[in-house]
Amino acid sequence: MKNYIKHNEWQIIEEGFDPHLNKISESIFSIGNGRMGQRANFEEVYTGETLQGNYVAGVYYPDKTRVGWWKNGYPEYFAKVLNATNWIGLNITVNDEVLDLNTSEVLEFSRVLDMQQGTLTRKFVVKQVNGNVLEVEAIRFCSIVDDEAGVIKYTITPHNFDGKITIESSLDGDVKNQDSNYDEKFWNEINAREDGDYALLNLETKKTAFWVSSAIQTLIKQEGKDLGLKPVFNKKEKYVAQQFEVAVKRDQAITIYKYAVNLSSENYKKEDLEKATIERLKKVVAKGFDQMLTEQANAWAVKWQNGDVVIEGDVAAQQAIRFNIFQLHQTYTGEDARLNIGPKGFTGEKYGGSTYWDTEAYCLPFYLATAPQQVAENLLIYRYKHLEKAIENAEKLGFRHGAALYPMVTINGEECHNEWEITFEEIHRNGAIAFAIFNYIRYTGEQKYLAEYGLEVLIGIARFWSQRVNWSIEKEKYVMLGVTGPNEYENNVNNNWYTSTIATWCLKYTIEAIDLVRIDNTSRLNEILSKTNFNVEKEINHWQDIINKMFYPEDKNLGIFLQQDGYLDKEQVLVKDLPAVDRPLNQKWSWDRILRSCFIKQADVLQGIYFFEEDYDLDTIQRNYNFYEQRTVHESSLSPCVHAIIAAKLGDLDRAYEFYLRTSRLDLDDYNNDTEDGLHITSMAGTWLSVVEGFGGMRIKNNHLHLHPVLPEKWESYAFKIGFRQAIVTVKVDKQKVTLKNENEKALSLHIFGKEEHLIANGTLELNAHSN
Repeated sequence: MKNYIKHNEWQIIEEGFDPHLNKISESIFSIGNGRMGQRANFEEVYTGETLQGNYVAGVYYPDKTRVGWWKNGYPEYFAKVLNATNWIGLNITVNDEVLDLNTSEVLEFSRVLDMQQGTLTRKFVVKQVNGNVLEVEAIRFCSIVDDEAGVIKYTITPHNFDGKITIESSLDGDVKNQDSNYDEKFWNEINAREDGDYALLNLETKKTAFWVSSAIQTLIKQEGKDLGLKPVFNKKEKYVAQQFEVAVKRDQAITIYKYAVNLSSENYKKEDLEKATIERLKKVVAKGFDQMLTEQANAWAVKWQNGDVVIEGDVAAQQAIRFNIFQLHQTYTGEDARLNIGPKGFTGEKYGGSTYWDTEAYCLPFYLATAPQQVAENLLIYRYKHLEKAIENAEKLGFRHGAALYPMVTINGEECHNEWEITFEEIHRNGAIAFAIFNYIRYTGEQKYLAEYGLEVLIGIARFWSQRVNWSIEKEKYVMLGVTGPNEYENNVNNNWYTSTIATWCLKYTIEAIDLVRIDNTSRLNEILSKTNFNVEKEINHWQDIINKMFYPEDKNLGIFLQQDGYLDKEQVLVKDLPAVDRPLNQKWSWDRILRSCFIKQADVLQGIYFFEEDYDLDTIQRNYNFYEQRTVHESSLSPCVHAIIAAKLGDLDRAYEFYLRTSRLDLDDYNNDTEDGLHITSMAGTWLSVVEGFGGMRIKNNHLHLHPVLPEKWESYAFKIGFRQAIVTVKVDKQKVTLKNENEKALSLHIFGKEEHLIANGTLELNAHSN
């Protein structure tokens, strides 16, 4: 665990430069706008350790799978969001010496991510080998108003010398992914050119033939005056740059303004792409840096208006929740149903930048409550559009009759994960897709979604589960063999409780959904049944038989659900008895040792209890929580948030707070020693859940909003907003009272501490904090 980020409510601050922490900081200080994003690499040359990363949403490459032993059903490739053209480059040469923080003496250094404005600012003072001392301030952002554009303001002040500074403002497409399976570069050049004030580089991805057109224009001012310099054009393969030379005097600053745009053929016809790129560049240059910055700050203010969580009395907790919310908004805006949320967003290459079950299980609730309804709906439509691919994925594994298996990892709907214990066995992801449909309808009340999109998906998923189980003569039950549950420290197990539970829930919900669509829209139901060749009597009877006769492992003596068959055969060692030198297990132990241990990577049984808590009494939840939490090492980013929510429900606020801090500061403090690969974007939604569903006790039951707020001891108060069915409710909790404010013209009935209350339009309601 690192602890070098300064605590501040609205800023992420690094003071002093430690090269060993640089890749971690490159992740933490990443910026994006939902359409493009980048790691916090330096603009100038840096020859020290770095992970360069610029990314354009929706553009990917099918990197050929690399495995030692090919198995039938393996995907042929792993889809990867590509490291794209590096547009930030400003190679600075001062009196013939290249500016490089790796070779210079760094006298002062700071990095600041301003979450209110969405800007990254870096300041440093260096002494070069030739004795030159200079100061630099660099400000940059990816505009969320002009979401194909980024801009840099880079100011250099010479402190002890006169002379010349050479600036090379570049577009560098000669890049590769660090995780390339065969060290292959994924881009070919189409063309590069300049036209007076701008330079342009067009690249095409191999195999997938995406085009990305990037263009830059660079302006230079000295002491606030435009120098009117014309660039010298420099070109080499997949590289184009504008060069300038400026005479400088001691303590007289020069400022470089670099405007850049990245457009892709996902959004423009290829024949129109270059023209659109230049038009977009001219638009942002005409606005200028100051106007773009003002628009950026205003747009972020709107996002914070409904999405902020305010914590008083605990700066570390406040900074952390805002950092998580900020990164979620940078990653996904919901404006394009073709896009989804990769586990690393725009902050790194690990996991390929692809979509996992994390979106449905963790991210959807955040967007349901904090964004317009269409944002969450687009996440579901993304899966609906991939239904045919999900059916193809299942067919490759031997399933039939329209059974759908959604991929563990995908960009285009096709499975592209090549570890057998994940690809073939971690099938609970199918349940998360179905649960997201249920969750969306439960939250929005929009049952028409079932008829429009949801029911077809549910039928495909239910058909998969009905074929994936088999009848056990010995048990006289249906069983689920050879699976990997959410706990990936167990592979190829039988009767994982969570997988079996969510499978039968999917069957029940699909039957219910068929009945709901029959009532609401009979003609549409008949259309769906015809399209899917659905035999109502035969299939539903079979599903109902599975529901009635499914086997769920449990231990009646302990009163717990067993994670899977034979779990108690393992040596039962508690996490508290693990030597610190053995952690994290995935970096210290052999895989064989991990698989034979009782240790749990992340919530497994407790994941099911979190989803379906209404089905279990408090004693049952308590017993399972007590048993499994002691065996969980939380070496998945998705683990602490589920435990925080359950701990808060059980009144264990100290542990809930501990879990909250761990999930919220996972990347800021590098808990798992893996932040340098990129941030854990999808788990950041879990941080929001820890506050709103954990401490706030927010649930949706029977079409009503329920709250059961509790206050961690270290907090003076906390507040959040919930957008629920055309109403926006502000919830504030302090040591004395709970205050609810309806910020809408629509009245709302809700339950708080188990009692129904009526919140009038634009009204406020105060309750004793100890009403529970």
